[in-house]
Amino acid sequence: MIELTSVHDVTCAKGIVSYGDVKMNIYAYLIDALLIDSGPASLLKDFIPFFEKEDIQQAAMTHYHEDHTGGGRFLSENKHIPVFIHPMSMGICSENAEYLPYRHQLWGDREGFQAKPLEAELHSENYSWEVLHTPGHSKDHMVFLNREKGMLFSGDLYVSQKTRLILKEESIPDIIQSIKHVLRHDFEEVFCGHAGYVRHGKKMFQKKLDYLETLEGDILYHSSKGLSEEEIHSLLFSKKYPLIEISQHEWDTMHIVSSVIRDRYDTGSSKEKKRADIN
Repeated sequence: MIELTSVHDVTCAKGIVSYGDVKMNIYAYLIDALLIDSGPASLLKDFIPFFEKEDIQQAAMTHYHEDHTGGGRFLSENKHIPVFIHPMSMGICSENAEYLPYRHQLWGDREGFQAKPLEAELHSENYSWEVLHTPGHSKDHMVFLNREKGMLFSGDLYVSQKTRLILKEESIPDIIQSIKHVLRHDFEEVFCGHAGYVRHGKKMFQKKLDYLETLEGDILYHSSKGLSEEEIHSLLFSKKYPLIEISQHEWDTMHIVSSVIRDRYDTGSSKEKKRADIN
């Protein structure tokens, strides 16, 4: 069963999935008849009573990953509401998701659904939301800022203060630029897709940025001294996480090193231009 809690006027719906030694929390949020993310298909039967009971007039997805979009089809076909996502992911969301077996075990089989494109602003009954493109975890990643209430719904941009491992598709330099982009806005509270409600959220994002910039600097320093990616990885990352083997290295600490070295010549200004072009 999902766990429902309230923070101010936000309903936080928390589900838990597990596979082997891996256990993860996943959140969907409801505020002002706007649902942000919808949980995975593996928990859909638990989320459906929540969806059916609540007044949900529209849904906005932070990104296309199946742990956030598993309820998209139900919401579209049974609640008959618009489901919004970044325009670049409308196509992939229209088809049944294909991914490695461990992801099916964790998140279930996400069915295709028809999504509508997110724009720079989103309007709910009483609020206007600023929609910010924040690539890094995925190319289509978006966060939703309620300026009036000082709330940021951050999807997978935060997750934890210290990033320990990432997906192969992720980019640490992109995440750094996205956090800098977010920190230029006014907010205090953060609602994260996996960590839940984060008190003093802006300060926690700053701490995450400090950690990632230090880590990036260490990687580039060792690279400048002629160390290989494998040598840098062995020097900086000693712990072996169960998810690395379970995911067949789709998640890995090695990807942190590789992404920093791969993207080291991509400047902050060019990142901002890419963000503006996509928006």
